[in-house]
Amino acid sequence: MAAILLRNVTIWDGENDAAYPGEVLIGNRIKAVARARNEIAAERASDIIDGEGMFLMPGMVEGHCHPSFVGISTNAELGRIPPEKHTLLTAANVKLLLEHGFTSIFEAASAKPMIGVTIRDAINDGLIPGPRMRAASPEVTTTAGLGDERRRHIHEESFGLVADGPVEMRRVARECARDGVDNLKINISGDEFVSHARAEITTLEDDELQAFVSVAHNFGKMVAAHARSSKSVKMAVRHKVDCIYHCDFADEEALDLLESVKDESFVGPAFGLVHNCTIEGERYGFSRELAESMHLFRKFEATCATYHEIRRRGIRVVIGGDYGFSITPMGQNARDIGHFVKYFGYAPAEALRCATKIGAELMGHGGELGVIREGALADLLLVDGNPLADQTVLVGPDRFLMIMKDGGLYRDPRQSSGRRQRAAAE
Repeated sequence: MAAILLRNVTIWDGENDAAYPGEVLIGNRIKAVARARNEIAAERASDIIDGEGMFLMPGMVEGHCHPSFVGISTNAELGRIPPEKHTLLTAANVKLLLEHGFTSIFEAASAKPMIGVTIRDAINDGLIPGPRMRAASPEVTTTAGLGDERRRHIHEESFGLVADGPVEMRRVARECARDGVDNLKINISGDEFVSHARAEITTLEDDELQAFVSVAHNFGKMVAAHARSSKSVKMAVRHKVDCIYHCDFADEEALDLLESVKDESFVGPAFGLVHNCTIEGERYGFSRELAESMHLFRKFEATCATYHEIRRRGIRVVIGGDYGFSITPMGQNARDIGHFVKYFGYAPAEALRCATKIGAELMGHGGELGVIREGALADLLLVDGNPLADQTVLVGPDRFLMIMKDGGLYRDPRQSSGRRQRAAAE
């Protein structure tokens, strides 16, 4: 691959808090990083790009991604979409995510078996554009758990694969491993969006979770879990779940357990959905009265308190906020960075690391993604604006002058600069 020299850029490397002026030499990996301008010999590059002083940062990682959630309003809608159409809609979503600066995604669950695997393979084969992707199983749940939309009088599919008891859990986990997923997802607790199993209800039994995780780990797969209740968080830690989502109602014992495995596991609040339902609900036709009846304001406060404490304890946290519902449109995903600063007490550089360096560790690429250092993979963004001062510049595609994945220019800054100049002239 030809080498590109990015000159005259402001580098935020994902490891240090402050950005600095410099330049970077790139193949499919980063060949050199200089902390001053004109340090790297031009002869080493086949192409030189002037970054015009803009902000160079690692590509972002979506750590709770549902690319097959395609703008639906209710869980059951996902079951009504034909698989063929659903796959095409998912392909459009992964392209959208790449255009919004996400060069890697950790799929939190696929809405149907095989969609995530199919999309991952299509990206890897160059058939469709999209981020690096770890593909997931559907959300494995129990009868009456989150994702079980069936009723006595009618069968209704959703995003859940229903399994009851350790024997069925082993079978479903093995089937998903056979499908070729990278991650297996299991729902341990309920959710406020499920009338019969609210968030603080733990719908799974210990022997079911133990069986599921044992099979997944035997096949070399990561396990992610939906865990809102305190009991479900404790179960997830004790059974060595790799990524524990939500944790809204974690008590002191649960927090202590999370801290005890902070070097082995990850958490993710998936805060976007509760934020939009409470703070911006009226905009989407989700009334304040409805949010109150679902106890979402209580959940909002609990989540903020929990993540202030999680931050204080140094537990690794990834961004990703259940985007893909009509109330959380795909493309808003980077809003989580600002949410971490505004609601959880993170410094801007800390929040950016959650979206880059820590997300890369979740992806299994710690040290070679999410950072700008010699030898790292060249997934990079050139941003017209300073996310350390204003996190909103990362929301939406317009400020990304360059999007680079694996050293390839998905968006060329020279073309972007031309568009900027034309827009300014108009």
